[in-house]
Amino acid sequence: MNILIIEDDPGVISFIEKGLKENDFIVKCASDGKTGLDLALKEVFDIIILDVMIPSLNGIEVCDRIRFHNKYVSILMLTALDSTEDKIIGLNSGADDYLTKPFDFFELLARLKALSRRSKKEQDSSTIFTIADLVLNDSSKRVFRNNKEIILTAKEYALLHFFLKNKENILSRAHLASCVWDNSFDSGTNVVDVYVNYLRNKIDKGFENKLIHTVFGMGYILKEN
Repeated sequence: MNILIIEDDPGVISFIEKGLKENDFIVKCASDGKTGLDLALKEVFDIIILDVMIPSLNGIEVCDRIRFHNKYVSILMLTALDSTEDKIIGLNSGADDYLTKPFDFFELLARLKALSRRSKKEQDSSTIFTIADLVLNDSSKRVFRNNKEIILTAKEYALLHFFLKNKENILSRAHLASCVWDNSFDSGTNVVDVYVNYLRNKIDKGFENKLIHTVFGMGYILKEN
């Protein structure tokens, strides 16, 4: 599980990071709000542990901006602010849980595991597929990149859905054709290449991080740079 800690107290960072790594978590840390926000928007994390009183951008602002771009990552606020009003503000900004300092590490660990189970259950029930900042919700048949909706034709959607189900795997043109076009595919055409280009124009154009890559002589792969 990938965890991002946004916290300005070196002692707290060291304490949490050590405990999480001992429990086989992958951990990245940021000591101010701006750096934490940049990491949260550029990389994929399962859970973000977020302090409220941090430099450059406070935790409420960071949480609100993360939620604007990513509705699915779990956020746990970890802060010394313990009034009911503080908790309401934190949860209303988009946090999924709120734990006050001082805290017991094993309670933090239990809350992280609960958030992970909840997130997995929600994703399984709504069949959400993600890579980088691209999200496909197969229940609603809607696709977003960087929180902006992308309108696809039925065949473009089917192709992207297949790419996402097989992300980071090289897919040959023949394999894509047989799985996405089925019996309607005419092997004498370049329809796969045409639709891959259609898809690229919709999900990659204007983004520095390209997701659909050509593997010369082999086919295509959906992956992050």
